Amino acid sequence: MKTTKLCPVQKNEKYVVTIEDLTYEGFGVAKVEGYPIFIENALPGEEVETLVLKVGKQFAFGKVLQFLEKSEHRVDDENMQWIRTGIAPLHHLAYPEQLKFKQSQVENVFTRIAKMPEVSVLPTIGMEEPRAYRNKAQIPVRSLEGKLETGFFRKNSHDLVPLEDYYIQDKEIDRAITVVREIMRKFQVKAYNEQENTGNLRHIIVRRGHYTHQMMIVLVTRTPKLFQYEKMVKEIVASLPEVTSIIQNIHPERTNVILGKEEKVLYGEPYITDTLFGKVYHISAQSFYQVNTSQTEKLYQTAIEFAKLTPEDVVIDAYCGIGTIGLSLAEKVKQVYGVEMAKSAIRDAKLNAMANEIENISFETGKAEYVMKKWQEEAISVDVVFVDPPRKGLDPHFIEATVEMKPKKLIYISCNPATLARDAKILAEKGYKLEKVQPVDMFPQTAHVESVTLFTRKK
Repeated sequence: MKTTKLCPVQKNEKYVVTIEDLTYEGFGVAKVEGYPIFIENALPGEEVETLVLKVGKQFAFGKVLQFLEKSEHRVDDENMQWIRTGIAPLHHLAYPEQLKFKQSQVENVFTRIAKMPEVSVLPTIGMEEPRAYRNKAQIPVRSLEGKLETGFFRKNSHDLVPLEDYYIQDKEIDRAITVVREIMRKFQVKAYNEQENTGNLRHIIVRRGHYTHQMMIVLVTRTPKLFQYEKMVKEIVASLPEVTSIIQNIHPERTNVILGKEEKVLYGEPYITDTLFGKVYHISAQSFYQVNTSQTEKLYQTAIEFAKLTPEDVVIDAYCGIGTIGLSLAEKVKQVYGVEMAKSAIRDAKLNAMANEIENISFETGKAEYVMKKWQEEAISVDVVFVDPPRKGLDPHFIEATVEMKPKKLIYISCNPATLARDAKILAEKGYKLEKVQPVDMFPQTAHVESVTLFTRKK
């Protein structure tokens, strides 16, 4: 007769536990009779009294009631709002330890998923000042106690936590959000109510050029009507002299997706500009542009160094976005081909090539795997492929298309160690050797880590 194993902890009960590890999301891990409890704001080596909040078959969640022994790596000025909203879930961990944690994250997935414990994972490249680095903010707007409010959602909920200091955002962006919020209040703009699908202002988005300081304000509204917008725009520009673009994005659908398809330019240009490696980029409201500019330069520099490019190389920049990688390396090679699904991104990429007077690069719209097959049919021979996919990693068809083109090197920029490890295993089976992995901390104070991996084709 099969017996059911009883859970060793109970909901709403208190336990004294020792934290053994951190999860990839930054929760402390404690175990009671081998059963894991994930605990927010707890670090390895700490002894805490925890209250169990939720119990499942495989694990439980708890919260710290009191610290009985603290880690020597704890930063004591933690702000629970930054932890509970997920804005900065690791800011209570000393920064050098954050970098070690991210290196171990990458090492662990290569051992566990790729079955490659021998992989060389280099120490994480960090920032000198790992705060106030984000050049973009997407801030939800809701009504609290009858008042239009800005802040961030509590994790795993749509409960808005009012905030003015977001810790990891450019401080001028924080100030701009507050200024715009006050102007919206003055003109009695109604905040969006997602339960009833009423109200109008859904999000305030701010982008700021790291080097140019040009600022874009995007007002995401449920309806096209934005009463007295001319007066609001005038006040925003008067209060925020850096603003060179104000966009209204119209998003009537009942969805968690932040941006809608229709846009109106209310002031200035439909884009701002910024620079990477001295090259100018047009950044529109919906453009993908890395949010940490200084670390992006380190990330791309690492990728270019791994490739050891020559003037005779032909390069593909897959998932090219607005062309930042391809344009950064174009002067070092014979030809670059960029491919991206988003038409707006390719439009921006072509503008960026013209703005920088770079002629040995071309861009095409479409799925990378299909466009690459077309290039192969056109007898285009490629030496190096750079790829920077979304979190889901590489499509199997993309891997097949890449292998068929037989590039000597594949430079894989990843924002998800787990899918990188999965893809590395497949690439190894198809004749590509993993040489080295360099983690780069693009998102300090969070559990996220990007990395650059070099694959070479086996002879």
